Amino acid sequence: MKFRNKLVVPFFVLISPMLSSCVATMVGAAAVTAVDVAHDRRTVGSYIDDGAVELKIREFLIRDPDLRKNAHISATSLNGIVLLTGEAPSVELRDKVNAKAKSVEGVRQVVNEIRIAGKTALFSRANDTWLTSKVKAKLFRQTGLDANRVKVVSEYGNVYLMGLVSRAEGQAASEAVRTVGGVVRVVKVFEYTD
Repeated sequence: MKFRNKLVVPFFVLISPMLSSCVATMVGAAAVTAVDVAHDRRTVGSYIDDGAVELKIREFLIRDPDLRKNAHISATSLNGIVLLTGEAPSVELRDKVNAKAKSVEGVRQVVNEIRIAGKTALFSRANDTWLTSKVKAKLFRQTGLDANRVKVVSEYGNVYLMGLVSRAEGQAASEAVRTVGGVVRVVKVFEYTD
């Protein structure tokens, strides 16, 4: 019994900083989420539903061995509209993902922008991440629309803009994005509030 007690104290001493770090991370994440929701035009319920939709599609992509091995596909949901981007090696796999996305509860519309092609290289994806950052910065500087109002998805130089915006905001956003170096095409997937 004495031996067991001697191990418990050092174990607790070792794990205590990790637990406090986890709690701090959870509190920080909750604060960031609260700020996101406060700036978002969606209802809190829609915000949560969109996260659940993205999670269900992501789980499907991970669990399907053909998709996991041969495709690079992302799903972004905003107010029940799902944007599918990336690459699939065949029409059959693209259509399989499209059908799954349409079947998820809460999905009102699917915008399928999956290209029939091999998986892009890591360098190409890194370039798209950089492009997304440049677009978000330009949107904020030029239009005042922050990242919580307009979701930006970049794929192979194509920039997809999603959000609940007025027609004037949508037009201003697309015009600003067209001037960013590296943008090949701008696709508006907006839902208009007016």
